[in-house]
Amino acid sequence: MTLCDCFSAADDEAAVAVLPTPGGPGQAELDVVFLKNIDPVVAIAQLEAIMTGCTREEAGERPRSGQPLSEPQDGPPFVVSLSDTLVDVLATATRDVLAAFAEPWSMTDELRQTGVGVEDTTAVLENLAGLAQRARASDQRL
Repeated sequence: MTLCDCFSAADDEAAVAVLPTPGGPGQAELDVVFLKNIDPVVAIAQLEAIMTGCTREEAGERPRSGQPLSEPQDGPPFVVSLSDTLVDVLATATRDVLAAFAEPWSMTDELRQTGVGVEDTTAVLENLAGLAQRARASDQRL
């Protein structure tokens, strides 16, 4: 089961600095959305592809998309970035737009295999959009 925290930070260095904090970014008083059974690289790239009309491969090749910020060979936990394209799309999406993307995202192999349904993706998209809006308003990144 994949458990990850999607959070905003002032910059990549501040994001990586959270790693030694017991309890992660929430305990470091950062703005956090908790994700369960959603891979922060593959499933998030698939979301970006759905929301921007590109392929998953194209989404995964965008700057910052799933880019490791910490050293993965050190083992979990680790920090990866989200692309600015996805953050912009999430930050500007209306509730209706988010609802329209929830079902196709829930139907991807990545999420169907882990039992993530449309109710889950709807809630995740709304939470991610709120996080993206707050991050943009305070000049932070995800």
